[in-house]
Amino acid sequence: MAEEDTRRRITEAAVDLHGTVGPARTTVAELARRAGVSRVTVYNHFPDDASLLAACSAHWAERNPPPDLSAWPSIADVDERLRVALGELYEWYGANEAMLANSERDAALVPALAGLRARRTTPFREAMLELLTPAASPDRRALVAVGLELRTWQALAARGLSPSEAAELMGRAAAAA
Repeated sequence: MAEEDTRRRITEAAVDLHGTVGPARTTVAELARRAGVSRVTVYNHFPDDASLLAACSAHWAERNPPPDLSAWPSIADVDERLRVALGELYEWYGANEAMLANSERDAALVPALAGLRARRTTPFREAMLELLTPAASPDRRALVAVGLELRTWQALAARGLSPSEAAELMGRAAAAA
């Protein structure tokens, strides 16, 4: 029980640090300090970046689940399906921007993070793309793929668009493609 508690405290400290400073800027010393353990204890529980990142990612994802794709196929109109899906995705991006942006930024600096993102994010994005572009033209498929990107939502939000307004705009653009 104490071992599980220690592991949980380390994982929660990692989630906090990754969401504020990012994985690349998280030090074992600061992680240990925040978790109330020694650096050796951190390494005993997580001997490498990959094991810490996997635990951190699973813990964070459990508390911040992405949109549920299972309801989207029931929306027969593909343009409406896209607007609903992007609205849900953009709401999730807005609620989780710091962690998502830090992870995206730091993936180029932390090889274990790049691998984790490739195993988790890429299949999710591909599943969304397949649900949102059945039998779509290459132009529409490309535009929807761009619409699914965090950076697209960030650019639209920076211009003052709400998640629903951004989803509507991207939906109209895709319908015109």
